[in-house]
Amino acid sequence: MTKNLDTDGLCSIAHRYDLFYIDLWGVVHNGIKLYEGAIGTLKELKRNNKDFVLLTNAPRPNDTVKKFLEKMGMEEELRDHVFTSGEAALNYLKKSYSSKKFFHIGPPRDFDLFNPFKKNKSSDLVDSEYLLCTGLFDDHDNDLNYYKNLFEAHIHKKMICTNPDLIVDRGNVRELCAGSVAMVFEKMGGEVVYFGKPHAEVYNLSIDNLDKRTLAIGDNLNTDIKGANLLNYDSLLISNGIHKLEILNKGILDVSKEYETVVNYTQSDLRW
Repeated sequence: MTKNLDTDGLCSIAHRYDLFYIDLWGVVHNGIKLYEGAIGTLKELKRNNKDFVLLTNAPRPNDTVKKFLEKMGMEEELRDHVFTSGEAALNYLKKSYSSKKFFHIGPPRDFDLFNPFKKNKSSDLVDSEYLLCTGLFDDHDNDLNYYKNLFEAHIHKKMICTNPDLIVDRGNVRELCAGSVAMVFEKMGGEVVYFGKPHAEVYNLSIDNLDKRTLAIGDNLNTDIKGANLLNYDSLLISNGIHKLEILNKGILDVSKEYETVVNYTQSDLRW
């Protein structure tokens, strides 16, 4: 049974948990501004000496996301808790792919992810040894058929995807993410290595989570909640996020069943 916390707040259950994994985009901010209630919640968790990780499927290093949050006004003591899918991917690439030539799929602003090995970036897909997907090209940001044609002769190459999210809402505008491109590649028969929620590695790399009672908080059933389910964590879905219209039309029970997930708690917006 899913319990709604809009009346009682997160404070009503926080004592049950030692560690909180909290999504950023859709929970703490919308890509444009911070949510006041969420910031207040983070401060209360810190005041209560609770461990928390701001775990995000951003295809950028930790420091880049921290600077982004600083520009939005987040205090240093809070943004120091950030851990990104990009950081997890970067650790892997440095160990296993540092000398291999890659073709980058994504906007130029994501260059900082592969800056340590930028000399291996190939401008020609034919000459590359693997594909590094951080998002969509700026001039092909809503046309997945473009990528289907692009990949047709290169399905034998491995793709590293640094953001499993399919979509994100930037303010009121819905955008496609790297996960949508990776899905095209997979459906064509290609192999994708994912970094980020719902895959376990990003959780385990971010903090010592051994034997801790854990709650995962997010707005995405495919990543935040599915990741919690796979790792046997309790979950809190923010219902005013990516699934807002689905939940309004069908209700949380039917929507969570459609995504084959279990949701323990819901809140319209993250509040203490």
